[in-house]
Amino acid sequence: MADAQAVPGTDDEASDPKSVVRAFLAALERLDVDAALQLVSDDVVYQNVPLPAARGRAAVARQLRGMVRYSTGFEARTHHIAADGPIVLTERTDVLRAGAWEAEFWVCGTFEVRDGRVVLWRDYFDWATFLAASARGAGKALAAKALTVAVKARGKTGAS
Repeated sequence: MADAQAVPGTDDEASDPKSVVRAFLAALERLDVDAALQLVSDDVVYQNVPLPAARGRAAVARQLRGMVRYSTGFEARTHHIAADGPIVLTERTDVLRAGAWEAEFWVCGTFEVRDGRVVLWRDYFDWATFLAASARGAGKALAAKALTVAVKARGKTGAS
């Protein structure tokens, strides 16, 4: 079944499910929670499977604001996106950043869009991959800190 194509620059494009999901992820990449929340319904359901779901805009806002409070960056590298009516599937690599720490991990997302707003956002990822990426990120951050300390120490002693 072919996707209906939205006409660029029209209201159809603004409410096209794939366009809504792209705009939603772009807002998250800018760490613009308010812009992301404008694209969700009042009764939105957000879940990182298998964690409990956040139900309603206020609950999702708390989770997103918590994420941006502790992060310095987020990137959603979308490899594939497909829509079947209001359902949008994404295959992505998400990148979380907090200072020098960074974790990249594979995510498959399911979104449902109604009337130009996300009503369901469910992300699936492998916990072992996420934990391994987190450990790699912590190791790189520690190595960068150790290098910085060593360079500063070398400068203070005048060693070359």
